Amino acid sequence: MIMLSIFAMTVLVFLSRYLFLEPKLPLRLSPALQRLLSYSGPAVLTAIWAPIVFMPEKNLWLEWNNPYLLAALLAGLLAWVSKNVLLTTVVSMGSFLLLKLVVFA
Repeated sequence: MIMLSIFAMTVLVFLSRYLFLEPKLPLRLSPALQRLLSYSGPAVLTAIWAPIVFMPEKNLWLEWNNPYLLAALLAGLLAWVSKNVLLTTVVSMGSFLLLKLVVFA
């Protein structure tokens, strides 16, 4: 039963992706729907990072000694100023490790 469920979900995911990615299929989205779908990426990413940053201990933690929050603020500021994804990723990961393992150890 589990293998059947996995296979069914595989087929469902493949077909849902294939409909949008195959150029020979006549599926065209309206501009309103395209605009609506443009918000899905940021919404999903926010749903992933927000609980990690604000609730690392399963409780809301908005204090100055939260290394997740401090590193996220630095990453946001660095991304806004530099507009360089690699630099932002490396520096924010390094600052988080420094905060987590050295400063707030």
